[in-house]
Amino acid sequence: MKTEQNTRLGIWLMIATTAIFAIQDGISRHLAATYNVYMVVMIRFWFFAAFVTFLAMRNDGGLRAAVRTRYPVIQISRGLLLVAEVCVMVVAFTLLGLVESHAVFTCYPLLVAALSGPVLGEKVGWRRWTAIGIGFVGVLIILQPGLAVFSPYALVPLLSAFLFALYGLLTRYVARGDSASVSFFWTGTVGAAAITPLGLLHWQEMTAGDWGWMALLCATAATAHWLLIRAYAVAEASAVQPFAYLQLVFVSFIGLGVFGETLRTNVVIGAAVVVSAGLFTLWRQRIRAKQQS
Repeated sequence: MKTEQNTRLGIWLMIATTAIFAIQDGISRHLAATYNVYMVVMIRFWFFAAFVTFLAMRNDGGLRAAVRTRYPVIQISRGLLLVAEVCVMVVAFTLLGLVESHAVFTCYPLLVAALSGPVLGEKVGWRRWTAIGIGFVGVLIILQPGLAVFSPYALVPLLSAFLFALYGLLTRYVARGDSASVSFFWTGTVGAAAITPLGLLHWQEMTAGDWGWMALLCATAATAHWLLIRAYAVAEASAVQPFAYLQLVFVSFIGLGVFGETLRTNVVIGAAVVVSAGLFTLWRQRIRAKQQS
């Protein structure tokens, strides 16, 4: 009964996480339409770095324990990948809008499954390869190459998904020797250090109202990451991960209701195909984990 309650709590935490991430993306889209993306992401990562440093100081061993890693080069690579992914995705919001950007981005679990073999040495069976293939058919339905004039902007969220998939795979790799708190600390501090020179170079004066939006952006980012940590702490990742797809639903409400975006039929069909294929790969991963345990 205890596991059931924990799983239920984990699911609700994941749903709350996706809702807050969707709000965060909406705020990012609003700010990036007026201010330079590097500056927006820099301030967000400053707050993120302060947040992870605060958490590290509260944990056993303090900052010294958080800094100690068995994979310093990979941890730095993770931080660079995440900050690059955030910049690319925010650019995608300004070019394509929230709905279409996230519709393409939902393919990242399929990229994780496809790259888990060469990166982690995991075996990918024919069922998962079939799901990966079907999922990318869904991406093609969304992008519609060959119909009308294909916009290269549509490849921007695909690049973001690729970067995030690599980040996720490297996170799983370092988990073999580093704790989650160590990885979390390196992600925030490396990202902040990497983006700061670019952000300062493109600094722009912000209005008082937009500083309020920036403060809310930082608060939602920290809250969502904390809820995500809690979700994975109280329930198995395989049980809560499928609910991460709800972010596409929440983002669609914000994109349609706040920014007046349109929902094209091909995007709905393609996203449904991608999400279905992603859920299947997650289910197969859970089955394999049970067989190996």
